[in-house]
Amino acid sequence: MKITNNIYLSGFRLKKKKNKLKNILNFFLNEKSQVLLSLSKDYKDSFNIKNLKKYKNNSTFRLIGIGGSILGSQAIYDFLKKKIKKKFFFVDNLASNKNFKKKKMTNLIISKSGNTIETIVNSNILIKKKDQNILITENNDNYLSLVAKKLRAEVIHHNNYIGGRYSVLSEVGMLPSELMGLNSKKFRQLNNLIKNKNFLNSLISNAGAIISLVKLKKFNSVIINYDQQSNNFFNWYQQLVAESLGKNNKGILPIISSMPKDNHSVMQLYLDGFKNNFFTFFYVKENNSLKINNKEIFSKRNYLKNKNIDKILYSQKKATENVFIKKNLPFRSFEIKKRDEKTLGELFCFFILETILIGKALKLNPFDQPAVELIKTETKNLLI
Repeated sequence: MKITNNIYLSGFRLKKKKNKLKNILNFFLNEKSQVLLSLSKDYKDSFNIKNLKKYKNNSTFRLIGIGGSILGSQAIYDFLKKKIKKKFFFVDNLASNKNFKKKKMTNLIISKSGNTIETIVNSNILIKKKDQNILITENNDNYLSLVAKKLRAEVIHHNNYIGGRYSVLSEVGMLPSELMGLNSKKFRQLNNLIKNKNFLNSLISNAGAIISLVKLKKFNSVIINYDQQSNNFFNWYQQLVAESLGKNNKGILPIISSMPKDNHSVMQLYLDGFKNNFFTFFYVKENNSLKINNKEIFSKRNYLKNKNIDKILYSQKKATENVFIKKNLPFRSFEIKKRDEKTLGELFCFFILETILIGKALKLNPFDQPAVELIKTETKNLLI
């Protein structure tokens, strides 16, 4: 089914009750939610695009953050990399610190609370005196606010009503996208999507199918990803689903499988192993993929002649789907026809709304993460 101009989605082959989910979705869409607002054109960023002009000539940027503060920007950068002329480095773990050879950097440091220990440590180690610095954090006297004053850095206020994993279309993801040379306004598609019956029906149908699968004790959401540039998009999805739904002894475990590489490893398990998985196939059409050198192909592999990588990948995807159908494995399949801000914004909206809808239907709070806070407190106690 064509759910937007550039997104095709064939759904799970399951019977599901839609009326209850439709009511939950309608109720949520009518609430004055800050998360929903950030997905719409009505959201007002806490930064002024005109003020970013002094950074737009800079060629090298370093984003320092962790979790929802950085995953969305990484997803945007990789998915739209061919459109981006700037160089971005992402520091997203304590073990990921690199020796940056460039003497002068523009650092973008992001932490909602301003007290995230990994972000504080990385900022302390990496920032040099000659660097330009922009900080995105809540408007209060947190640790990073003190750092910003010392560095005389520019501070952008993080909307404190939007949690990190839901913040990709707020200033957390849109300020970096502007620095990448992208148009942040094109990402926010909610106003159009809530008028699109195909989109809403598909959203409700897929959420209903996933809930049915969870009730059948299928808890693993395996992403069969045929697009390398979407790996970080699904890292973002992994946090969104795991952190939003993993509570009260319930949850869904997102697992990312890179294809066709994983055909030669875990695919055996997916096909013939335990049956507590459901699957999402994901493919993006590439118009200028590398083509086979016909002169170097031996006659035994004549079927590869005149083929490009995109054609081979798509054939592998369809072949795998055919085998899944024969084995009665539950899956859905996304096919993306165009790689741009609008399409990526629609995908962000779809998965955010789907996750919230599933959470509310399962009577979970999709916006908190109480168990993670326990680890933060325990770590602090050990360091004192």
